[in-house]
Amino acid sequence: MFVVKFTSDCLKQLKKLDKGTASLITGWIRKNLEGTANPRQHGKSLTGDKSGRWRYRIGDYRLICNIQDKELVILALKVGHRKDIYK
Repeated sequence: MFVVKFTSDCLKQLKKLDKGTASLITGWIRKNLEGTANPRQHGKSLTGDKSGRWRYRIGDYRLICNIQDKELVILALKVGHRKDIYK
């Protein structure tokens, strides 16, 4: 079972969002990623210079993660609006 951990940058980005959006995102993470056996079933693999990372679509927002299979950890790297997240 996988555990979700957040980088300090990701936590800062979550705090900058309005409370409704932040609770939507954290609720989605709790429901779909915490304790899952296969975190890849909800996301898509990124390509190019972000190869090896996964993205999860939560409404108009995206969660960028690094899945560490050996440690059963999903490391949340970034969260933000879809127009800004890939810059």
